[in-house]
Amino acid sequence: MKLKIALLLFWGVGLGTCFSQESKDLKLWYDAPASDWNEALPIGNGCLGAMVFGNPVHENIQLNENTLWAGGPHRNDNPKAKEALPKIRTLLFEGKYSEAHKLANEKFISETSAGMPYETVGNLRLNFPGHKTYDNYSRVLDLENAVNTITYTVDDVEFKRELFTSFTDQVMVIKLSANKKGKISFSATMDRPEPSKVNVSTENNNVLVMTGWSSDNKNKRLPAESPAIKGQVEFDARIKIVQDGGKIASTNNQLVVSKANSVTLYLSIATNFVNYQDLSADPHKKAEAYIIEAEKKDYQQLVHDHSSFYKNYFNRVRLNLGKSEAAKNTTDIRIKNFSTGFDPSLAALYFQFGRYLLISSSQPGGQAANLQGLWCKDLTPPWKSAYTVNINTQMNYWPSEVTNLSEMHDPLIDLVKELSVTGQKTAADMYGAEGWVTHHNTDIWRITGPVDGATWGMWPTGGTWLSQHLWEKYMFNGDVNYLSSVYPAMKGAAEFCLSFLIEEPTNGWLIISPTISPEHGPKGRDKSVNIAAGTTMDNQLVFDLLTKTVAAAKLLDTDKELIQRIEQTLPKLPPMQVGQYNQLQEWMQDVDDPEDKHRHVSHLYGLYPSNLMSPYRNPELFEAARNTLIQRGDPSTGWSMNWKINLWARLLDGNHAYKLMGDQIKLVGRPDSPKGGGTYANMLDAHPPFQIDGNFGFTSGLTEMLVQSHDSAIHLLPALPDVWKTGDVRGLRARGGFEIIDLQWKDGVLVKAVIKSTLGGNCRIRSYNELKFEDEKDLMTAQEINQNPFYQTPKTKKALVSKTVISKSLELKPTYVYDIPTTIGQEIVLIKK
Repeated sequence: MKLKIALLLFWGVGLGTCFSQESKDLKLWYDAPASDWNEALPIGNGCLGAMVFGNPVHENIQLNENTLWAGGPHRNDNPKAKEALPKIRTLLFEGKYSEAHKLANEKFISETSAGMPYETVGNLRLNFPGHKTYDNYSRVLDLENAVNTITYTVDDVEFKRELFTSFTDQVMVIKLSANKKGKISFSATMDRPEPSKVNVSTENNNVLVMTGWSSDNKNKRLPAESPAIKGQVEFDARIKIVQDGGKIASTNNQLVVSKANSVTLYLSIATNFVNYQDLSADPHKKAEAYIIEAEKKDYQQLVHDHSSFYKNYFNRVRLNLGKSEAAKNTTDIRIKNFSTGFDPSLAALYFQFGRYLLISSSQPGGQAANLQGLWCKDLTPPWKSAYTVNINTQMNYWPSEVTNLSEMHDPLIDLVKELSVTGQKTAADMYGAEGWVTHHNTDIWRITGPVDGATWGMWPTGGTWLSQHLWEKYMFNGDVNYLSSVYPAMKGAAEFCLSFLIEEPTNGWLIISPTISPEHGPKGRDKSVNIAAGTTMDNQLVFDLLTKTVAAAKLLDTDKELIQRIEQTLPKLPPMQVGQYNQLQEWMQDVDDPEDKHRHVSHLYGLYPSNLMSPYRNPELFEAARNTLIQRGDPSTGWSMNWKINLWARLLDGNHAYKLMGDQIKLVGRPDSPKGGGTYANMLDAHPPFQIDGNFGFTSGLTEMLVQSHDSAIHLLPALPDVWKTGDVRGLRARGGFEIIDLQWKDGVLVKAVIKSTLGGNCRIRSYNELKFEDEKDLMTAQEINQNPFYQTPKTKKALVSKTVISKSLELKPTYVYDIPTTIGQEIVLIKK
């Protein structure tokens, strides 16, 4: 053990001074190499991504570039839908769901493209002869600096590898060093999975180049006569090796380094992608230029610039939930023991890992994080690693505003803007509708037609949900110029809803039809027949979008006729309904099954991420949502489990939310691991297989336990679990431009809060204990509706409640609510009274 500590001290940069408890708070660390991809560690700069295995003998670095997708620019609309639309609506109103389902598959689902998969670039392999017998092994992912470090000893020689994907220089940098001269010898090769065809060659004896094209693609769900979409993305992946001492040679399409003192490797990847319509870039010139520019800096400057850029985002939030002896263990052991032990700093690490992943996979000007973020080892990954916009893509961005990473939200905003262009033709050609539409799945080519069959794809409100993010970003930044830039996309999504809504015959409500409640259907039907009319989720989404579009139009002083049209439509939308089991109904009819354990809880969108339900405004809906969540049960897949953490936080039940955290943080993927969802050894979410949305959902869920700002006030510690008795958090954000500079609690009681106002206006605070100003002055108790425009609550219709429901009053902890007028830039300091 003394030798290991001495080794860590010797290496310094990358591992810190030693593995003290404090140094591990923001590090994932292991005492063995990754045995498979689910144990490798992710690094990325928003464009270039890698999974590092850390094998001393045969290092594998699996590579990604975020514009390398199969196929090329294309559309996938099905024009047969327009003629069939009246018929399918009639069938649905007649309750002929199987016939409607069959018609949707025949006339609505795309016959040309089911969407393209995201693809791996391939692998960089470094082979080190003579390193088979090693000891004192350690590999670390340092979340504070975004650097991956591997150290080990072979025959008393201490070896070190440092790897990072530079945010500032657009290359991956690998530094190989040893504590004795002339000890570094290895070969470097590159490859790509079959059946892809690549060309691997060398240049100038120190550059290895792999070039190729993305795959042709045709989904098996398409008709046999449908042609494949030709792979049109050209890529160039190259690595340049610069050694100190020793020799380098090229042979048999590999580079061989012998007896070097140290080595720096520069890896760049580029494609011909310009945008979803334009593939005219020169990937070879781009990839070569990245390395030329990076070489102008020495290694220390490269790592400094990279980490400084990253820290500008990551260091905005600090979280302390307490410490325990469990932090002395390796990360995989901590994950394995979390649910049965006490390891509060692992929950904090999981939270910060989500922020690390968002910074690393979603940078301004780049592509949005997909189903696997940036990291994908396959040519045909699960679910295409595409953008599934019936929950997963949106969940990726739930942490962006609340955890102070607003810039990381930008790629999703750009994606929505682009869909608002491509989706106009789909709306017109398929539905004869105004505005724009997209369904449950899209890709880098911004397809907007329905795919994968009616069971999943017959859902025309993907754009309705995505457009909520346009408004959500404004709710935090208050930037009217930004709002003006996204308003056309909001308006287009609202126009689609207005022109697509149809009156249902029983109550005269305006509803979306045809549709589904994502990936789910009511009891009593064939399992695959999900098609419906007027689902609760769609009703909530349409209400939200129309309400927010009116607010945006009024702020921008535009579209008075549209405002009038929307205001005439809103009263005609269906109310939410509480069914016979005191549940929130998922469908128009009261057909929910209390034994239903389906992973999707789509109708609870109104609880989170929306704010249509509140214990103070509509307690009957709040209680119905709680009953629904209880009936669905806790066990679930990764992303669903983490959505439920957010939902239980909104239900103000921190202990239940924490219980689900224990269900999420359990080790899977090894022979002795439990089956089902959980967490892989590398801390990535196991759906299974890996989906990144669960990581992001965990981060947003923990945030909702500490701060909420959706129900007319900033609620401090709304769902703090008993287990986190003492702690503090810094840097979280609340709607209306408020930043929580510091929030401290002791023995479960709020003791101090420092809040900065960036926009001014009334700051309404809700707390479970009495507060006062730091100078001992009393706070003003809130009396009336919060006048801050960012804290206006939605005016929903009164719920329809089944006659079988026996109403009871909610049991809520008493709260203290205060109003504090603020000016721009002011900081207020509150303490326990």
